[in-house]
Amino acid sequence: MSHTRQSSDEAPGTGGTEVAGVEALRAAERRLQRAQLSSDVAELDRLLDDRLVFTGPDGALYSKQDDLRVHRSGQQTMTRVDEEDLAVLVVGGTGVTWFLGTLEGTLSGEPFVARVRYTRTWILDDEGWRLVASHVGPADGHAAAHG
Repeated sequence: MSHTRQSSDEAPGTGGTEVAGVEALRAAERRLQRAQLSSDVAELDRLLDDRLVFTGPDGALYSKQDDLRVHRSGQQTMTRVDEEDLAVLVVGGTGVTWFLGTLEGTLSGEPFVARVRYTRTWILDDEGWRLVASHVGPADGHAAAHG
């Protein structure tokens, strides 16, 4: 198993509170995936912090409003989000998720299929887990083995 799998949900001596935090973050990550798949702008608005900075596969930086706009306008539609692996780390009110999977859909009218790795940084606030930073890049055939 990859080194990122040794997260607080598997660490020796982990208390119940940390395990609950890990499970809540895992649930938030999966809500995000469902919201992306259905272009659920209301749910995305809840899950994305206003300060979100997303580094896209082109290396450009995007904001929460950029993300909401492409979903709201239909410029981006997802038809498939297949999770192969999801590692989670929670330290206090900060969490990181590492998603490995395949995405399929259209962007600006062009179809795409991509196997990707997302690294997402989350914060815990009164509303629950909210995404503040994200980076996506291509995942080659070795990504699953090396995590």
